[in-house]
Amino acid sequence: MFAAERRQLILEMVRANGAVSLRELARVVQTSEVTVRRDVRALEAEGLLDRRHGGAVLPGGFTRESGFPQKSHLATAEKTAIADLAAGLVEEGEAIVVGAGTTTQELARRLARVPGLTVVTNSLLVAQALAHANRVEVVMTGGTLRGSNYALVGSGAEQSLQGLRVSKAFLSGSGLTAERGLSTSNMLSSSVDRALVQAAAEVVVLADHTKLGTDTMFQTVPTELITRLVTDDPPPHDDRAATELQALADQGVQIVVAGGNGASGTPGGEPGPAATPRQRALPGPRRGHPSTALRSASGLSEGRVADLRRR
Repeated sequence: MFAAERRQLILEMVRANGAVSLRELARVVQTSEVTVRRDVRALEAEGLLDRRHGGAVLPGGFTRESGFPQKSHLATAEKTAIADLAAGLVEEGEAIVVGAGTTTQELARRLARVPGLTVVTNSLLVAQALAHANRVEVVMTGGTLRGSNYALVGSGAEQSLQGLRVSKAFLSGSGLTAERGLSTSNMLSSSVDRALVQAAAEVVVLADHTKLGTDTMFQTVPTELITRLVTDDPPPHDDRAATELQALADQGVQIVVAGGNGASGTPGGEPGPAATPRQRALPGPRRGHPSTALRSASGLSEGRVADLRRR
């Protein structure tokens, strides 16, 4: 494929999806990430797109929201690895809330095997993934259906969450920065996500590396309220993502990274072998919070943590 044809295809993918990772672009155009990165730079120089932390986005600063069909085909291996790891944070008999999103849908598929679990959700896809799990109770919010992501939103959804208290909230979003926290492109979705956060003692954000450093219109979870981030390992050349992870850790967010560049799971959405987790940096005490260290899901030695700090 000639350079002009590659670049046109890359541009069409970004216009269709709003944001696409370099890995996905390289897979579709059947070339290396190095070549794709060069093409993205050329398109950025023409003002046709913006480079963003291991991927490309529409120009203009804030990315627009992609529809569910487009999102479901982006960073699939990374989402699988993140879901495998996040499922290990849920214990038998817990009550949790799970927000809408393609990554949380992957998590729900794995939660079907956790006995005695109660899952509160505003996502039809999460509920569907758990519909045949006879040991899991699913509680759905009220609200108005938002067709683009199959989620219930609006005052009905928010009111149904009032007075609720659960152990953990698992949320995804369109972007995550250390400065602003988790954000999304839709106002109604952001309001429901904030209500989900208010119901939980801990907030776990599920976000692949392409969302790191991306800022979208509506804040859902400020950084100081995020307990833990479960993500995949950014490519070695993605210094910005690594810097963002360190900035999040410096603000007290526990970072847990699925090893192997997100390679985990099997085709068709079935969970594969458990992802190999590692903690990129130990969090410092969060301002206004006790300095007690959060429990690590990875069980790393101090030497391994120190090695990750030096990266």
